[in-house]
Amino acid sequence: MRKYNVNVNGTAYEVTVEEVKGGAAPAPVSAPAPAAAPAPAPAAAGAGEQITSPMPGTILDVKVTAGQAVKSGDVLMVLEAMKMENEIMAPKDGTVTAVSTSKGATVETGTLLCTIA
Repeated sequence: MRKYNVNVNGTAYEVTVEEVKGGAAPAPVSAPAPAAAPAPAPAAAGAGEQITSPMPGTILDVKVTAGQAVKSGDVLMVLEAMKMENEIMAPKDGTVTAVSTSKGATVETGTLLCTIA
């Protein structure tokens, strides 16, 4: 048996795999169990404060582009979740350094949407 750490969609799992010798059929492997330590978040595309999705849903509209100046409270994106449209607003004044999603994208809680510096 060998243990591996596998990262799937940002979630770390510890998986045990049985080595098969001599061409025998592989034995069934149990479902992976979550690892003790979470995987680190992917590096941001731009420098600054990361704006993440507060809940799972679908991006209906992206209202900013990289390099655009925004003020605190400006609408960055519209997220549809549970049949409701939620406006994702800028937490501070700054410049959008990266937009990490697009219209129609499905996002999970914590998915990086954009970065403001």
